[in-house]
Amino acid sequence: MKFVGAHVSTAGGIDKAPVNAERIGARAFALFTRNQRQWNAKSLSEKEIDEFRGHCGEKGYAPAQVIAHDSYLINLGHPERDGLAKSRSAFIAEMQRCEALGITLLNFHPGSHLRTLPEKECLDRIAESINIALGQTNRVTAVIENTAGQGSNLGFRFEQIARIMERVRRKKRVGVCLDTAHAFAAGYDLRTPEAFAETLEEFDRIVGFSYLRGVHLNDSKAERGSRVDRHAPIGKGKIGLEAFRLIMNDPRFDGIPLILETPEHERWAEEIALLYGLIEKKR
Repeated sequence: MKFVGAHVSTAGGIDKAPVNAERIGARAFALFTRNQRQWNAKSLSEKEIDEFRGHCGEKGYAPAQVIAHDSYLINLGHPERDGLAKSRSAFIAEMQRCEALGITLLNFHPGSHLRTLPEKECLDRIAESINIALGQTNRVTAVIENTAGQGSNLGFRFEQIARIMERVRRKKRVGVCLDTAHAFAAGYDLRTPEAFAETLEEFDRIVGFSYLRGVHLNDSKAERGSRVDRHAPIGKGKIGLEAFRLIMNDPRFDGIPLILETPEHERWAEEIALLYGLIEKKR
């Protein structure tokens, strides 16, 4: 079964996320558990935690259909000691917030070398950051998102993700979120059945489908291989509709959150319906 949703707003309180998800016909959702552009966040109250958990239960969202995203400020591969310590502390705090809310998946961008560290050293530093966070928390899975490769961001090649994961000690608590627009911008083709199969075979061989914990469903305004992160509405970008039809009919994408991050939020309900409409009826 496919669980399509979107990265919904928490304006007015974190408990509003499952309500907002239901409103657009989502069967899964993503959210920030705090302001993603600030380092500091006030602690969650018992009331906020109880209301979030309660609304998830009322609306039918199990932990497997909810995925949090960490702050954009966090860089687990930061080349400077103070920046690294601050990022690691914030990442642990994000995991602890997820634990309190009953969220078991925390999605994050791996990190950046800031043109200072060698690539492999930065990747190893990211892995050690994950190890530290997993060692100080329970139950939450660290879900690495592939990137478009803008600037000095790492994680745009499957080999980079694999190197991080190889060095994470708690293999049961690490996974991957595959972003379609990021993959395309990084050079992976998804536009035809043949290209789609080739890219996913490469992902399975290098990373492994057993580690897939979520997907970001985004078309791309940017060209393939441009390493520019610009999302487009489904079927309106350079990837096109065929890739999303293939995802919606591939059982390897069953049971995990398939999350829209497309730019026209007012069209999310329409896009969710569009995606479910791509599922072919079995004869």
